[in-house]
Amino acid sequence: MITGSIINALAIIAGAAVGLLLKWLAGRFSSILPAEAGQLGHRLQEIIMQGVALCVLYIGISGSLKGSNTLVAILSMVLGAIIGELLDLDRRMKQLGDWVQSKTQKLAGGASVSEGFLTASLLFCVGAMAIVGSLENGLTGNYDTLKAKSLLDGISSIVFASSLGIGVAFSGAAVLIYQGLISLSASFISPYLGGEAVIAEMTCVGSLLIAALSLNMLGITRIKVMNLVPACLLPILLCRFM
Repeated sequence: MITGSIINALAIIAGAAVGLLLKWLAGRFSSILPAEAGQLGHRLQEIIMQGVALCVLYIGISGSLKGSNTLVAILSMVLGAIIGELLDLDRRMKQLGDWVQSKTQKLAGGASVSEGFLTASLLFCVGAMAIVGSLENGLTGNYDTLKAKSLLDGISSIVFASSLGIGVAFSGAAVLIYQGLISLSASFISPYLGGEAVIAEMTCVGSLLIAALSLNMLGITRIKVMNLVPACLLPILLCRFM
């Protein structure tokens, strides 16, 4: 029932391991390479991260266009922001990341586990493929959607881990819990989704958060994206009244 979520989590961890290995090799041989090579490596890492951020922005924008009711998106974002701010989800998630960092200080190597964990978890968990794929896996046992998502997430985690560190690997646990819970409760959740229209609005709102995440990655904004996450679930309620 949660086979797809397990595969997805393992793909993220494997991709993060490859990214961390590449980061370690770059640091290992930096001392025997000319200074210009080290500077080039840093510039390449920076420009690759910016390129990935632009791709994330594209994913966010294209997904946000799937919604058809602007009012649902606006109300979801406003109400979700209020709920998220009252619960202070951003601070709690960072505290979790800091706790993980304190337990893995040597592995972290000075990198911010919180940043890598939060950024990767939001990107991998928020989106149509996570929701639809988990529901499909839970209801039918088919996990083709999650297999495709696993491939995309695995490739992305290589790039993220090489820049953001080991925190990206820990996001695999967040994906397993999030998608696994959706799969396990699929039979209970599906009657409340109301078909493709609700999923489209959830995708729209979730994609707006992905776009916000990309702006943070580019250093343009400092949006507390985690405090907006409750907005992703509100279309389930709002679409029933609108």
